[in-house]
Order: sequence, then C-alpha cells, then structure tokens
Amino acid sequence: MKNHVQSSGYYPIFLNVQGKKCLVVGGGEVALRKVKTLLEHAANVEVVGLELCPELSRLARGGKIKSRTKSYNSTDVKGALIVIAATDNAKTNERIAADAKKQGVLVNVVDTPEHSDFIVPSTLERGDIIIAVSTSGKSPALARKIRTELESKFGEEYGKLAATVSEVRNQLRQEGIALANEAWQEVLRLDALTSLLREDKVQEAKDIMLDKLRKLGQKES
Repeated sequence: MKNHVQSSGYYPIFLNVQGKKCLVVGGGEVALRKVKTLLEHAANVEVVGLELCPELSRLARGGKIKSRTKSYNSTDVKGALIVIAATDNAKTNERIAADAKKQGVLVNVVDTPEHSDFIVPSTLERGDIIIAVSTSGKSPALARKIRTELESKFGEEYGKLAATVSEVRNQLRQEGIALANEAWQEVLRLDALTSLLREDKVQEAKDIMLDKLRKLGQKES
C-alpha cells in the first residue's frame, strides 16, 4: 500500500494578467522585482508606496506603471485581480492581506506564505514554454537551484520548438490532416529537432516534422 503524501494545499495554475489591474504595495527593490515580472506579462501595474525607488519612479514617469506616492488605503485594492504586499512593515503587509481577502482579491505577501493566497514560483521561460518550480514557500533558494539546473537542460531551442510545433500544427490542419497525440509524441522524441533548432536551422526542423507527421497521418487514415 502506497504511503499517502499530504498535499501542500497549493493548486498549480497559470494566471492571465494581461490588461488586468495588479496592485503592488511598496516602493523598494522587492516591489521593483515584482513589478518587472508583471510588466513582462503585460499587466496593468499600479504601485502604492510612501517613497519609490529610482527605477520605479522612472517607470512611472515613462507611463509604464501607475503610481501613487502615499500611504496604503484599503480602497487601493478595489478592482485589482491580484495584490502583492511588498512593504518593509509586517503589520502593514498583514493589513493589506486582510483587506484583499475581505474584497475577494488574491493576495501575496512577500516571504510570508501563511498570509498569502498564492505564492510566486521560480520560473524558466523559453518562448511560450513556462516551467514553474515551487517548494510551497518553504525554500525559495531551493526552487531557484532547481530552476538553474533546468536552464542547462532546456535551452532556447525549446522556445523555437514550441513555435515550430504551432506552425506545423496549423499547416497540417489546413491540409486536413488530423493526428493523434501519439503521433506528435513520436515526432517530438526525435533528437534531430532540438539539435537543428540549437543551430537555428528552423526551416530544416520544420520540414522534418511535416514529412514525418504527414506519413503518420496517412497511416492513421
């Protein structure tokens, strides 16, 4: 009989923040890191803080973020998809968390998972591929270590592979070729694909995929 491993309680999910209000409370380097990541994913970022670090001020002047240099107020949470509490005051962060929860808004208190609805994993991005690593808030350093190890295994060629697969899938659909998942798995096991993409030979990799999948499509039909 297998031992039952108790779940951490965290449900892994990818959240679409594009065009959504995401509130970051705090004006220091920690807040800046969170803001940068949100901007990379096209969020509408609002920052509230008594004082903003130089780079946050620059982002505000450039229109990249909305900022309000003031004390936090519970009304700041209104309309936000998520809230990140990143001040250097534990009591303020707890208050932010309580206000967000009252308003039904997901909140993350930096380095304090017990007051957070969600935690932010360590991520590795290769184009449309996102690999997230989490230790359920127990050890961010360990999560970063694992991510670093994955970086050497999954290079930039995997981002190119994802884009090529998308192009090939669309082309085969236009040709009326429908393929089972097993056919895709067989083709994606070809080491030649990642080798070619590592050398930026995208068209060659695409041609190999199309040729193999067309043949597999004929067998299935």
